[in-house]
Amino acid sequence: MRYRRFGRLGWQVSDVGYGMWGIAGGEGGWTGADDATGNAALDAAVEAGCNFFDTAWIYGRGHSEVLLGELLRRHPGRRLYVATKIPPKDRTWPSTRASRLADVFPADHVRDYLHKSLDNLGTDRIDLLQFHVWEDSWAGDPRWLDLVDELRASGLVEGIGLSLNRWEPWNGIAALRTGRVDAVQVIYNIFDQAPEDELFDVTGELDVAVIARVPFDEGSLTGTLTTDSTWPEGDWRNSYFVPENLIASVARADALAKIVPDGTTLPELALRFILRHPAVGTVIPGMRQVRHVHANLAASDAPPLDPALLEELRAHRWDREPTEWSQ
Repeated sequence: MRYRRFGRLGWQVSDVGYGMWGIAGGEGGWTGADDATGNAALDAAVEAGCNFFDTAWIYGRGHSEVLLGELLRRHPGRRLYVATKIPPKDRTWPSTRASRLADVFPADHVRDYLHKSLDNLGTDRIDLLQFHVWEDSWAGDPRWLDLVDELRASGLVEGIGLSLNRWEPWNGIAALRTGRVDAVQVIYNIFDQAPEDELFDVTGELDVAVIARVPFDEGSLTGTLTTDSTWPEGDWRNSYFVPENLIASVARADALAKIVPDGTTLPELALRFILRHPAVGTVIPGMRQVRHVHANLAASDAPPLDPALLEELRAHRWDREPTEWSQ
């Protein structure tokens, strides 16, 4: 396992972290999760050297945070970094240009969910507290600026982060320039290469850490989806992989699979593409089984991509615009 400096916070974090949405279950999540399997995967990750865990209150309505808190107590001798997220009060993902700070992140709501998360985790502080949606029109609002300063001064939070809306890597740059943001979480993968256009230059300039999420494009970059893929009722993927998206995603993944080198899997290639960029502090694949942990964490020790292959991967960039199903 390799480690990278996590921006100006100075932490040394595993370059492959752990995204915990998939193991949380519950309303609006991914079906098929069970705690025994999830706990085994979490323990395997810690034993393999993973030390960065990303969760959110909305993942299982606090259940993912409870699982993470139990993990911390099972491994008291390990320094494990905890990142969680405050849900928008209006429960709307993503926010839109019409969203108002007062409706999404009023101060009393943020304080309330900070304490809910602390209770779920069973800790007295959170390493990285993130806002789960973001609009850059809020960046200069004194209500938000004062709130962030209060959170940091409270001693309950060390770092402040933003989770940027899908396919909007530009929508957070103004907030970074306020100096209040220590980390930014953004979708970045072989298809979604737009963070390279502007965001990564700014994070480098300001020494803001980057958390790369959705490395497998919600599953299409695992190479396991087909145009006939379906999920149980209530599974979030049914609302994301509508026919318009599923058919196009499978076609692009099939085209990409043709250039995967012998002896390499598509998921491994997807992770290595992300990790080859120096702006990335950690990438957080979802891992619901021990075998996923072993396969994904192995990418940390893989050699750099061949330059010719990297150029081929760049041709698979897919620029998309947010739409009604891209929550």
